[in-house]
Amino acid sequence: MRRNRGAAVVAGAFALTLVLASCQQGSSTAGDSESPADGEDTTSADGGGSGETVNLTFQSLAGQEATIAETERLVDEWNTANPDIQVEIVPAAWDGVYDKLVTQFTGGSAPDIIHFEAAGIRPFAVDGYIADLTDLISEDLRSGISEGVWESVTVDDAIIGYPTMMQSYMVFANTDLLEAAGVEIPTGDTMTWEELREIARATTKDGVYGLGWGLKNPTATVMSLGLGNDGTFFSGEGTEAEIEVGDAELAVPTQMHEMAYTDMSLQPVSLTQSGGEVLPSFYGGQVAMTVQGSFQATNIAADAPEGFNWTVLPPLEGSASAAQSANPQTLSVNVDSEHVEESAQFIEFLMQPENLAALNYADALIPTSEQAREALATTTEGLTGWDQILASGDNLTAPAFLKVDLYQQWNETVATPALQRYLAGEIDVDALKAEMTDGWAQVNR
Repeated sequence: MRRNRGAAVVAGAFALTLVLASCQQGSSTAGDSESPADGEDTTSADGGGSGETVNLTFQSLAGQEATIAETERLVDEWNTANPDIQVEIVPAAWDGVYDKLVTQFTGGSAPDIIHFEAAGIRPFAVDGYIADLTDLISEDLRSGISEGVWESVTVDDAIIGYPTMMQSYMVFANTDLLEAAGVEIPTGDTMTWEELREIARATTKDGVYGLGWGLKNPTATVMSLGLGNDGTFFSGEGTEAEIEVGDAELAVPTQMHEMAYTDMSLQPVSLTQSGGEVLPSFYGGQVAMTVQGSFQATNIAADAPEGFNWTVLPPLEGSASAAQSANPQTLSVNVDSEHVEESAQFIEFLMQPENLAALNYADALIPTSEQAREALATTTEGLTGWDQILASGDNLTAPAFLKVDLYQQWNETVATPALQRYLAGEIDVDALKAEMTDGWAQVNR
């Protein structure tokens, strides 16, 4: 895993702005250690038998009050059960964390355990700052998380982080407006794009638009939902990656464009808004549906006016599948930590189904493991939207762009402005294709 330190990290420093916006989430190395036995209880761990206390620093990005409280509760529980391995939380914020990690790693002050996300941690792994955890992951945990999600945290055949939390894009609907339009609310495992368009057309009347979709920064949405059409955009890895913008890749922006300009069912102002900025129109009945990150379920439940009736529709299915991008939050270990194995033991504790479910519930996100999703399903039974949201977790898989070194630079300087112009009606689909393709050649030259 060790390479010429600094190259990928410096290249990635410019690139993380939009990734972080969408998230708003030693001498001992992993290769030297044996994997915990199947089903082994990691709640209590041995500090190494030396009689000395192992002290670990855990840099956490928990930002919401409920998530901070849950993280503190679990760390206290661990510390009580493991007096020989004590964990100290080091609070940090998503805003600016990439630059903070650059400073910490280059200055030799990085924490033992690092909370981040798959796309953000990858450059540090490429440069050799992150421990290979492959041999430390218990078989029970490994089998409970899909290969597609594990792939999102794999660099050069090494697993460089435990994937913890994910989000999907879901359609939230005002049930009163759908029923008033005579729309039968979909209840299947998935919903096609044509079904979405039919519902949007039916509910567009009397000053109400069928759909409000915050597409101020559209690239992440297009790249994620594009997987449902087998639209990958990239092949290959690192700087050797090549781009292909064909019909599969253009299917999602084409649907958005047709809803806005052919069906006239997509609220024009929402094209220039963020997802959160669309929610007041949703609450006020100006739009019948809105596409949002799944985490908004908790915000809608808390913020919607009294008497507002809403639901979450089944996951969108493209021409090939209902797949979406998995860019999970991660827990990684500093390769220079003197306690890589003990750090992995603590992370395994956090990854236990009931603990992972509790963290995801606090953050309104989707657990990466099947067992934790089952536990969270029990916790959220009867709560609006959670059945559909948790079901969407089965469709999350590693996108090709996670292995493309300059993806985020292309995202920010090429793809986002091109998609903004296309959705504003300033360029046609052929020009969009050309700008995306030629722009990659300029970025990756």
